[in-house]
Formats: sequence, structure tokens, C-alpha cells
Amino acid sequence: MNIKGSEGIHGQPLSHESTDGRGSGLLFVLRRWGGFVKFSHTVFALPFALASMAVAARDQHGWPGARVFLLILAAMTCARTCAMSFNRIADREFDRANPRTAGRHLPRGEITLAAAWTLCLGSGAGLMAAAYFLNPVCFYLSPVALLVVCFYSLTKRFTDFTHVFLGVALALAPVGAWLAVEGSFHFWPPGHGARVLQYSAALPLLLAVAVVFWLVGFDVIYAVQDYEFDRRHGLHSLVVRWGVNVALGVSFLCHMFMWLVLVIFGLLAGFRFAYLAGLIFILGCLVLEHWLARRRRLDWIQEAFFRLNAVISVVFLVVTLTEIVFPWMRIKR
Repeated sequence: MNIKGSEGIHGQPLSHESTDGRGSGLLFVLRRWGGFVKFSHTVFALPFALASMAVAARDQHGWPGARVFLLILAAMTCARTCAMSFNRIADREFDRANPRTAGRHLPRGEITLAAAWTLCLGSGAGLMAAAYFLNPVCFYLSPVALLVVCFYSLTKRFTDFTHVFLGVALALAPVGAWLAVEGSFHFWPPGHGARVLQYSAALPLLLAVAVVFWLVGFDVIYAVQDYEFDRRHGLHSLVVRWGVNVALGVSFLCHMFMWLVLVIFGLLAGFRFAYLAGLIFILGCLVLEHWLARRRRLDWIQEAFFRLNAVISVVFLVVTLTEIVFPWMRIKR
């Protein structure tokens, strides 16, 4: 089905999930539950959250302290686990009907519905607990965040723009990480003189916009897999609405706009050498992703969806941290 919660970054598996493996003990249980929520796909949202955290704590070389850092990790993990669990629950009947996803844990009965709900509700409570220990603003907003990240799983039933809802859910990551460090939003924070924009709350908002367009772009690519299934079952996506070729064109435009927003982010943040190199590399990855998508090789989803987008997010984090931790590498004005 399209990104629809079960797809996209929070995602659906890139191929049929094999659950025939045997094992026992804690490791086996962790692997099964990790596969259920696709824990490895945390690599999509987490780097943008950590980059936002580092920018917010730039006067401390990007390190807000172990307590805040660990609470951000806990909140991110719990939020994504809650969203993915809810997605699997909401989509279980569609997954059972789709040959590509019929091997998932709920359709096969390897995880019970009650257990899935327990994980969903428990991880939601975990997010609120982590937010409580961060600061009051994060705590008060945590129920809103849970509502947003879970709601997108239902949108494929009534809107073609389900990808946008998923993008908004993922875009909460950099905004939440900024609030975890700062505790508030100030667009013109006092005391920074000419460098005020380098401390402005406009930075996490730009990251959020970039994440939305990035997600829409690659989730449209991912949705192509289920184009025929979605059409037959009345599920919505931009691929169903516009057809594969037009949707892929829109996906490319979204990625180019995302890249432009990252350029603006870097300029406002005062980044230089390392960030420029990262931008060039990211642009190359985006172009390669769409080249692969247009070729439609058997392995194109694996390459275009997971590996390249994981590389993009990690590279963005690395160059952002480099600029924050080693400010002497920048060109002097």
C-alpha cells in the first residue's frame, strides 16, 4: 500500500518479511519485536533530530548533556515504536490481503493483537514519561505528538496526500529535539548580535520543512510497489491519483525543494566547508535515487528507498556535527 503508515520511513519491509527463522531467548524476542516495528528504520528520523539538538546546543559544541541526550533518544524511540505499532495494527487486514506483506507478524499470528496494543500503548506512555523529565513544554505537547504520529496510519483511507501526513509526523523529530534542549521557541533570541539567526528557532522549522518534502519524495517512490494493490482495494496515494510517471516526477521536485531548504538552513546556521561537501553528496544521492526509480530494477526499492535515504540522513548529521563541533573549520567572515 503506499507509504500509508505501513510504508515510508516508518515502514513497510522492503521485501517479503521472512519469519520462518528459528531462535530462542532474549535475542530472538528482541529481533522479532525489532522486525515488527522495523527498528532499523529509525535511521531516517533520528539523525535530523540529533542535528537539531546539536544546533540548539551549539554553544556547548553540540552536546546538551548526557541526561538530555538520553531522554531525546528515549522519546524518539518510543514515539516511533508507538507509531509503527499502531500502523501495523491499523493495517493488519490490508497486510494480510497483500501478497507482499502477508508474511508480517500480525497476519501470520506470530505476534498477537493484544501484544501489539500493549507495545503501542506502553511506548506511548514511554514518550510522555521521557517528555516529562525533559521540560514542561515537551510534556504538554507529547499527547499532540502521539496523535499526529498515529493519525497518519489512517489517512490512506481517505486522502491521496497521505505522504504529507507521514512527512509531518516525521518532521516533529527536529522540532521536538530543539524544544528538548531549549524549552521554548525564540525566532530572535537576545544576546547574539549579528549571529542571531544561528540561534533562531527558524532552524528546526526549516529542518522540519526539509523532512516533509524528503519524506514525500521517497515515500512516493516506495508507494509504486503497491500501485495495483492500492487501486484494487480503494487505498489512496499520489501514485494512485496521478499514475506512476507523474508521481515520480512530483517526487523528484519534492527532493529538489528539500535540498534547497537544506541549503537555506546551512546559510542561516553559518555553515561552510563540511556542510557544502555534504550538500553536494546528498544531491548526488537524490539524483541516483531517482535514476534507480526510473529504471525499475528488481532491487530498485531496496537501493533507492532504504540505503540511499539512510545515507542521506546520516551524512547530513555528520556534516552538521562537524560544523558545530569544529567551528574553526569554517571560513572567517
